[in-house]
Amino acid sequence: MKTALTIAGSDCSGGAGVQADLKTFCAHGVFGMSAIVSVVAENTARVIQIQDITPEMIGAQIDAVFEDIPPDAVKIGMLSTPACMRAVAAKLREYQPRNVVIDPVMYAKNGCALMDPSAIDTLAAEVLPLADVLTPNIPEAECIAGMKIVSLEDAREAARRIHHMGCRAVLVKGGHAAGDAADTLFDGERFWEFRSERIDTKNTHGTGCTLSSAIAANLARGKDLTAAVEDAKAYVTTAIRHALPLGKGCGPTHHFYNLYEKAGLNG
Repeated sequence: MKTALTIAGSDCSGGAGVQADLKTFCAHGVFGMSAIVSVVAENTARVIQIQDITPEMIGAQIDAVFEDIPPDAVKIGMLSTPACMRAVAAKLREYQPRNVVIDPVMYAKNGCALMDPSAIDTLAAEVLPLADVLTPNIPEAECIAGMKIVSLEDAREAARRIHHMGCRAVLVKGGHAAGDAADTLFDGERFWEFRSERIDTKNTHGTGCTLSSAIAANLARGKDLTAAVEDAKAYVTTAIRHALPLGKGCGPTHHFYNLYEKAGLNG
């Protein structure tokens, strides 16, 4: 069985973060492992409190995984502080894992900040160059690239700028734009677009985590980059289309819809 490690924050409500990552790995037939970098007390409506794990403990969790079950892919999500970023980056440089997918999480779905704004320089210098695939949404890409994105050409230019920072490929997600949900992938030489119909729902908690984890799972299973992104896009679109109306805010997506459908458990 293929394996994947998520290095991210924990979402106690189960829709995003490490919990979403592990569900996504499982849905793709990949054995999931985790290194928790922050404990986030949040639900579908708000973030109540964040407690960061010490850099030493972050490193120890990563060591524990790599010394016993080296992962076929690594997904990195919420890294809230420069100290956390440096701890994770040091371990990535030490172990040199394959298929590193980084989701530069800056905000929760409800708008609450999950990254110290002063940490963006550390993110760009220490973490971004280690990514095989970076998956910013439009606000994140605007912040990293230092520009406004209002068109497809803007998304392409942002992808170019971010690629120059050292990552191998950039996927600028279009979920915050109008019209179809169009994601732009750039590998330094060529652009690809992945489009899907925009689904009218507020229940999109954890979609970014889910997409990046699906890409990591597909890469772990040996798919090439474009196939990994295309299949991940289809998976998250289904999860959003059948999102769960739970909670008082932005409900979670349905990570196991296809499995439940086959088992007759939907409805």
